Amino acid sequence: MYVLTIDQRRSRQREDLVESTMAALNKDRRWPLRLAFDRTAGDEMQAVTDSAATAAGIALELAAGGQWSIGVGVGPVREPLPSNTRAGAGEAFERAREAVTAAKTAPGNIAVSGASALAGQAEAVLQLVASVARKRSGLSVEAGLLVDEGLTQQQVAERLGISQQAVSGRLHSGLWHECRRAAEAAVALLEGADA
Repeated sequence: MYVLTIDQRRSRQREDLVESTMAALNKDRRWPLRLAFDRTAGDEMQAVTDSAATAAGIALELAAGGQWSIGVGVGPVREPLPSNTRAGAGEAFERAREAVTAAKTAPGNIAVSGASALAGQAEAVLQLVASVARKRSGLSVEAGLLVDEGLTQQQVAERLGISQQAVSGRLHSGLWHECRRAAEAAVALLEGADA
């Protein structure tokens, strides 16, 4: 099981983003959650999933914006699960707490904690992908998000009014395809860490 503990960075210096982000994540059908995101402290939220792809996807999506510290705890949780995340307990919850603390100073502001060495390997890959994502230009992000939606490079070019070669250049400069493959590797490592 995977527990995500997510803390808003510099929350005293900016508006509270927890409520709006929780609402968006809880409604997003891409991310199946066993327990929905719930506010656990003033600027912190937490959720539980049994999907490594969901844990990695949410972590990377939030890390790209640079406004969150994301901790992923890997391990068992006390079953049956309670009706809300705040009442959850177990190793994955404890590890998520350790991870979010480590994430505050970690590359990409992502940390993973689990009993297996694979958790550390997943963390390294996620940190690398998050660090690359933060350095992408807005043009690269624009093209990459459209490709992630399933559009071909030619369709992206038509939508943006640019050449297919320009789309290819934007994806190349943002290491879009490489990061997608690295994220898939991180998912496999997280699955192994929870095996």
